[in-house]
Amino acid sequence: MKSSEMLTEIKTLLGLVKLEQMKLENGTVIEAESFEAGNDVFIVSEEDKVAIPVGEYTLENGQVLVIQEEGVIGEIKEAAEEAPADAPAEEEEMQYVSKEEFAAAIDEIKMMIKEMMSSKEEVKEDELKEEVKEELSIPQEVVEAVKEDLSAPAAEAIKHNPEATNNKVEMFQYSPNRTRSTKDRVLEKIFNL
Repeated sequence: MKSSEMLTEIKTLLGLVKLEQMKLENGTVIEAESFEAGNDVFIVSEEDKVAIPVGEYTLENGQVLVIQEEGVIGEIKEAAEEAPADAPAEEEEMQYVSKEEFAAAIDEIKMMIKEMMSSKEEVKEDELKEEVKEELSIPQEVVEAVKEDLSAPAAEAIKHNPEATNNKVEMFQYSPNRTRSTKDRVLEKIFNL
């Protein structure tokens, strides 16, 4: 806390200084000895007072409070001075389109779509069919080469041998008559024996 802030707070506590209160546009209560350039200004909360951060704040009466140094009033200006004259007015009223203007815009879009569709229809279907046939046509030499390959017999005939031996390996169980342990039963369940 700066010494000027401490001095103002001590004077306020002793009742030597009457502080003025004003409200910001959002309803926040601020307090200062007098609302003039160079005086300390604070945000009043239920527990204590806090110095106002740097920035511009709109008061309820429409004036703009400019804080250039934390907790110190830089200047108070009228709301008309808030926006510079050479700055573009970005917050103009939103303009709505009338029914007639909307209908005219829709008609214009419809005409553009019709023009696009008619230009596509001008291409003749016969030309498209011929182009597709040319692209998909297979040369006669390729067709004849494939026919020759298919007419030749296979290199060797595949014979079936029903008498082939079955080479199954017999599995031997060791100690088949021993008593089964818990481990054996679990393994049987796992391997579905």
